[in-house]
Amino acid sequence: MFSTHGRARAATAYRRIDVETIRHTLDPYQQVSLLYAGVLDSIATARGAMARGDVPGKVAAIARALRILEEGLSASLDRVAGGELAQNLAALYDYCTHRLILANARNDDAALLQVTHLIGSVARGWDGIRKTDAAPDPESEPMVLGG
Repeated sequence: MFSTHGRARAATAYRRIDVETIRHTLDPYQQVSLLYAGVLDSIATARGAMARGDVPGKVAAIARALRILEEGLSASLDRVAGGELAQNLAALYDYCTHRLILANARNDDAALLQVTHLIGSVARGWDGIRKTDAAPDPESEPMVLGG
């Protein structure tokens, strides 16, 4: 009934709709957390592919990590309002991008591991911000329901 090409198009459309749905239902903290997780997952996939000698798999996984870094994380920085922090993150993302490109060209697992550590550190810090923001302020008045 459906050709292989038609199924592939349908699967791509489904993924696109799924991503759009997720994007609209998550708060900004969750969106950024997912982007960090996506980079880390892609690098892990690339490392596994590299270890197996799966060149197309490695290339695809690194390309995915690069897209998330460039089109997701870096593009979403407000370099004016974000001040020095945004500038530092932009420099980090740029450095990681260059390291991923070199890792791809040279089959350099150490470079992939370095980017994993850098992005992982930032991701943990980001998750810590979320936990801090979610904690109740001890100085604030308790909320009274129904009163």
